Amino acid sequence: MTDHAAPPPDRGPTFDGVRIGRPATGALIDAGYGSLADLPADLGELAGLHGIGPKALHMLREARGR
Repeated sequence: MTDHAAPPPDRGPTFDGVRIGRPATGALIDAGYGSLADLPADLGELAGLHGIGPKALHMLREARGR
């Protein structure tokens, strides 16, 4: 019998209601963030995460009203 690992669940392109794309959503979840409220006050700190680009940062800032 072969042991096959299940594929990771598709986390989708949306993070806490903000459509930032699959790579960015996955990066935030992998870093331990579950909602906009969990993100650091300075969203620029997220720029170092693989999958978080300028567009995702812009959309997250807009969602926070900044």
